Amino acid sequence: MTRLHSVLLVLVTIYLTGFPCAASSSDQNFPLTQQCLACICEAISSCDTTTGCTGNVCGPFRITWAYWSDAGKPTVNDEAPESSTAHTNCTVDTYCSILTVQKYMHNFQQDCNNDGKIDCDDFAAIHKLGGYGCKMPELPEVYGQRYHRCKQKVGA
Repeated sequence: MTRLHSVLLVLVTIYLTGFPCAASSSDQNFPLTQQCLACICEAISSCDTTTGCTGNVCGPFRITWAYWSDAGKPTVNDEAPESSTAHTNCTVDTYCSILTVQKYMHNFQQDCNNDGKIDCDDFAAIHKLGGYGCKMPELPEVYGQRYHRCKQKVGA
């Protein structure tokens, strides 16, 4: 089984069983498909679910404290969002990091490429360029190549 298929399996399991980190019923309005999440993960970190923090970015989705905060500061095991370890603990946890991405995208979803629809291409731009910077003409080279290659494989 390839790493991408493993990631998709984890994502499907999450959708079927729910998130074990803090989430209310209102959090279930998730805009990204499993395939889209997998391709963003693949593009940003080769979906390395064992990665910790490098500088100010953490986990398989390479989430900063500001991104996590803008997503509503989800936490693992009912940890207080104000805890000094809450950001790291959430973003290195596969489930909580996915919840963070979903909530961030729910808050910032927009048509970044002006094609008249909000889809995975827009979410990939928002993830890499931010909710206020996604209107740039194209994705950074390596990230964009990985994203488009994955999208072709899984149909995101």
